[in-house]
Amino acid sequence: MRRLTILIAAATLLATQTPVAAWAAAQQPSKPVAASFYTGKWYEIARTPNSGQRDCQAPTTEFTGKGANGFSVHQICRKGSAAGAEKVFDTTGQIVSGTQNAKFKMSFLGGLKKQEYWVLDRADDQSWAIMATPGGNFVWLLSRKPVMDATAKAAALARVKALGYAKLEYPQQPPA
Repeated sequence: MRRLTILIAAATLLATQTPVAAWAAAQQPSKPVAASFYTGKWYEIARTPNSGQRDCQAPTTEFTGKGANGFSVHQICRKGSAAGAEKVFDTTGQIVSGTQNAKFKMSFLGGLKKQEYWVLDRADDQSWAIMATPGGNFVWLLSRKPVMDATAKAAALARVKALGYAKLEYPQQPPA
């Protein structure tokens, strides 16, 4: 009986941590990415639901170049609304060599944990990008502007869904 309880608890934990639609690995990046991708501010337009960003509104990620292939990352999440209290996270990252800048790793908890991310696709003018984890569990649609042009947003979201990510949430952003 104790073993059954442990198995049920483990299955429940796994079911709540991994989106059902994302069991397959992410597709490989479709285009090279300019090094300038890793500079400046990106606004999060859509994402797969995840426990790390629960109730996170107006999320932004700002990259600052740091050496040949490295960068620092400053992320802000506002709790509850686009005007809510800031939660700030700072870390570092490194472009994975041999990937045409389309893959990078970020360090967390002082380097104890590393996570790789892939830029699956992007606008030709780099005004938006689709970023995901290699396992296919999580995806983010990022934009250089807090509010995307309706046509560009529709095209980017269609691409996200074509990549296999159907369940998305849309965090609030401040008005343009």
